[in-house]
Amino acid sequence: MSSFIVYPAIDIRDGKCVRLKQGDYNQETVYNDSPLKVARSWEEQGGQFIHLVDLDGAKAGHPVNDAIIGAIAANANVPVQVGGGLRSLADVEKLLGLGVSRVIIGTAAINDREFTEAVLGKYGDKVAIGIDARNGFVATHGWLNTSETRAEDLAKQLASKGAETFIYTDISRDGMMQGPNVEGILSMATASGTTVIASGGVTTMDDLLRLNVHSASGIGGAIVGKALYTGNIDLAEALQALGQK
Repeated sequence: MSSFIVYPAIDIRDGKCVRLKQGDYNQETVYNDSPLKVARSWEEQGGQFIHLVDLDGAKAGHPVNDAIIGAIAANANVPVQVGGGLRSLADVEKLLGLGVSRVIIGTAAINDREFTEAVLGKYGDKVAIGIDARNGFVATHGWLNTSETRAEDLAKQLASKGAETFIYTDISRDGMMQGPNVEGILSMATASGTTVIASGGVTTMDDLLRLNVHSASGIGGAIVGKALYTGNIDLAEALQALGQK
């Protein structure tokens, strides 16, 4: 697997593949009724790792679309990572038991440090910490709330507890097709000394190339959502341009 990975994103709400604008549940676009079909398509185009978000789970505080997630994990020949509402060890273990390769701890990373550190201690590299930031501060509960904790400070703290992978989303860029916050992503990778996956704003092939330049400095990949669904980025062509096909 490449050191810089393109993660095609599938956001699931009410059993469908959707995208939200800046995390706003009232600004939803439905792209496909079958997340499983979408996952198969990304794999057929050469995707090396699939990124799933349980949007209902993020709002409810526990996994909701686990049946669909389990079906995708069972049918995919590539690893699957999942985030959205994981706030108990039982929920984490359930998803890993369904064949998920990596779970993403988001809101709980700031609201329940004891749980987060327990998951990191038990599952290590099967855990990624999702840090969603609004103006540099961590947002929680499906982006509905903004905390008083700086994103870089949280990354440093959790890296010291064993976190190896972070997923950094700049909410202001998400779904806006404005390009990623490369400077912010690189700053987090440097500050934490870990691998950071970029999320939010990847719009063009040039965005991926700009991120890939920093792969040796800790930017380990990019999650791409809306740009794939609108056709702004062709996954197969992007992988070829990055030397992965």
